[in-house]
Amino acid sequence: MTATTPTGGTTSTATRGGTPALVVVAHGSRDPRALRTVRALLDRVRALRPALPVHLGHIELNEPLLPDTLTALGSGAAVVVPLLLSRGHHVKRDIPQMADAAPARTRVAAPLGPHPLLADALHARLTEAGWPAHGGPDHAVVLASAGSRDPESRADSARTAALLATRLGVPVLPAYASASAPTVPEAIRTLTSRGHRRVAVASCFTAPGRFAAQCAVQAPWIASAPLGTHPAMARLLLHRYDRAREGGDEDSAPKGSGERRDRPRTARSRTSAEPRGRVGPPTVTPSAYCS
Repeated sequence: MTATTPTGGTTSTATRGGTPALVVVAHGSRDPRALRTVRALLDRVRALRPALPVHLGHIELNEPLLPDTLTALGSGAAVVVPLLLSRGHHVKRDIPQMADAAPARTRVAAPLGPHPLLADALHARLTEAGWPAHGGPDHAVVLASAGSRDPESRADSARTAALLATRLGVPVLPAYASASAPTVPEAIRTLTSRGHRRVAVASCFTAPGRFAAQCAVQAPWIASAPLGTHPAMARLLLHRYDRAREGGDEDSAPKGSGERRDRPRTARSRTSAEPRGRVGPPTVTPSAYCS
């Protein structure tokens, strides 16, 4: 089956009973580097799985918008994977509502974080920025994210910080560019007051943009680049696609966005490698949250 894309071309899509298409949902940005980065990341996904139809949709600011991408699929099947790093309003409300309104038969997957593959990408970007092979007692990290008023988003950030702390062997403190506390400068002051003289900022952003740049310039030492096209990000998108397609129990998947007609319920799965348990204190030490 082929469908007309929002830009006027044609593209393959899944047929009834065939392989569901992967629809990656980016937030959208006024920074032109963001769209270029997301498109390059999707090219990595296609290289890993050439037979899989891969499409892009945005929540806002860039085209194609998600409703247009889903409409172009007609009645085909699709797995919608948010290119977002935690739960929040977009993951729990906006994306499921757009999927429910589309003619396509959709499942909505969990956001990319928290997950060990996300920690892999964060660690690699820090290493590229100059993080040592073995951090010492004066080292610490601020995990900089966009921020959200949703407590589940903050819980996901804390779990990602826990995974990264375990990898690095140093404390990792989540911080936010907006809508939540602490801010990056506040987190840096907290860590320096505890004797950490080498405080790095880990950029927990999918692509370049205003928030990523804002957090990077606040770093007192090194700041990592956004996650971008790191190979772990491509593998993580496919992992979320596979788990949602299987109908597993994804720990961070949006709730209450069941499929219309013959759509199965929104997938919720958990990988065996993901951390379990309650959200702990704001500063994450290497021993915290390990399962």
